[in-house]
This record gives sequence, structure tokens and C-alpha cells, in this order.
Amino acid sequence: MLCQTTPLAQESLLHIQGPDSLTFLQGQTTCDTRTLDPDHAVPGAYCTPQGRVVCDFLLSQLEEDHYALRMRRDIVASSSAIFGKYIIFSKAQLDAGRDDWQVQACWGPDARQILHDIFGSAPGERFAASHGTGFVLVQVDHDGQQFECYHNNSCTAQLQQLAATAALATESQWQALQLHSGIGRVEAATVEAFIPQMLNYDLTGHINFNKGCYTGQEVVARLHYRGKSKRRMHLAELATEHPALAGTALYSSSSEQSVGNIVNSAADAEGRVMALAVTTQTGLDNGLHLGAVDGPTLSPRELPYSLDADQALTDRR
Repeated sequence: MLCQTTPLAQESLLHIQGPDSLTFLQGQTTCDTRTLDPDHAVPGAYCTPQGRVVCDFLLSQLEEDHYALRMRRDIVASSSAIFGKYIIFSKAQLDAGRDDWQVQACWGPDARQILHDIFGSAPGERFAASHGTGFVLVQVDHDGQQFECYHNNSCTAQLQQLAATAALATESQWQALQLHSGIGRVEAATVEAFIPQMLNYDLTGHINFNKGCYTGQEVVARLHYRGKSKRRMHLAELATEHPALAGTALYSSSSEQSVGNIVNSAADAEGRVMALAVTTQTGLDNGLHLGAVDGPTLSPRELPYSLDADQALTDRR
């Protein structure tokens, strides 16, 4: 069967529990938490009042009044600290230190059937969720071939069965799939480096423009309705042997002034080093280089959505 799996050591869950959890997140984040239920996860982001992205996440319900924001492990503590400044007046608690829940990826043409056979159910659309004792499965693509599994220690038998059925892959291969999907992730080096539109979050379903006020909403909405982001995120292949660090500056052939930064980078199954990069259109047109004007080149590749059509990817949901 055509299926691969890998533990995601660079991903972690920021837990939030209590009856006011979703109300608190509704007033702080870009997503509409009213659309969340046990059968649906929601992508979103948290911004500063100046509209700078502190973290991105995929929010799901683990148990009654128990939710988790899946994000990069290296920003969980800092994100929890910022959320914690405002949660003290809510009947909700954050927990960034739990290690009883882990994140696993599973993908391939047969992934859904394998997960269904092992866990007894599997989601059937993007951001749909299936759940049971000690686990939540979330489909993260449109084609039904990419899934994340959040699980605790009670799922040892299922995970052993998954390991025996699917081929073991690397976390880098999974990350490369997400790069090709055009989903930019915030890492420790890029906290508060970008506004949501630079990361194409207005096109990937991370922002709900009808939900009402949240932290940073004025800046994000103003740019959406009255302006245009001068920098956008693009997919590129790097002429290097190793992935580039997040935040690394980019330069064009015609200027010594930085025209952008690396968002994420990973090597795919064929050994190609792929990257998502935020840059100006002029920088892209003049040719991008990593780290210096004479650094390794970045060759543009096609994203699965159009940067010219607002809500292009969101409309597919």
C-alpha cells in the first residue's frame, strides 16, 4: 500500500482548557472559533496589535473543553507567554509543557484507508477531523492524501500498527509537502517578522474577515480592503545542498538591499531543497539569491493557488 508516516518532532501542541477557551481565542486570533467542533479543525494565527504574526496554528478539539493549537515546537513557549497576558480574566488555562500528546504525519494515496482501518474512522475533507479515545485525525489537504494525527499514550497499539503498515519517512519529506501546498509556518526566527498577507494567510483560510474584532484586526483588515501587500510568499527551489534557515535574508541581482526572507525550507523526497520565501515582486523578477547578491539562486516554482485572486484557496473549501 502507498502510505508513509513519520513522527513530527518539530511540531507540538499548545493546550488550552476550560469553558471560556473558544471565547478567549475568538477575541485574540484571526480564525472564527465558532466554526470549530469535534469534527472540524480551524487554521489561524495570532498577531500583535501592529498586525505582526506571533504564531500560526491548526486548532482542534481533543476532548470536551480541551483544545490544542498545533504549531512549531520552538514557538510554543513564547506563544503561551503572550496568550497568557490576556487569558487571566477567562475561565481557561494554557499548558505549553505537556508531553503526553504527540504529533504524527501520514500521507499517500492509501493513507485515508489505512487510518480508517487502524483508528476506525478517517476525515473526508480538508480540515475535517475524526476522533476517538486519545486521538484526533485531521486531513490537511484537498485531495485526501495528507493527515496529521494528535495522540496520547493510550494509542500505542494503533501507532504500532501504523508503523507496521506504512513506510517510515522523514519529517523533512512531510515539511516539503507542506511547502508545495503553500502553507507558510512561523518559526522562532520569524516571530513578528511578517504580517498575515505576506504569508498569504488571506488566501489559505487562516483569516476570517467576517468574524469581528481580534488583536491586530484593524491592521489586517485595512490592508485587505484598502491596500495591497508589497511582499508576498512564493515557492522556490534552492540551488543548495541543505535547507536554508528561516529568516535568512534574500537579495536580488540588481540590489544589495534585502528584498525578502526565507519562511521555511526543507528537502523533498527527490533531494531537492524547496523553500517558501517572502519577497517583493521586483526582487522576484530580478532573480533571487540566498544570503547575498552572489549567493545560491532561488528558482521560482508554482504555488497551488493564485496570488492575484483574493480568497483563491479559501473558495475551494
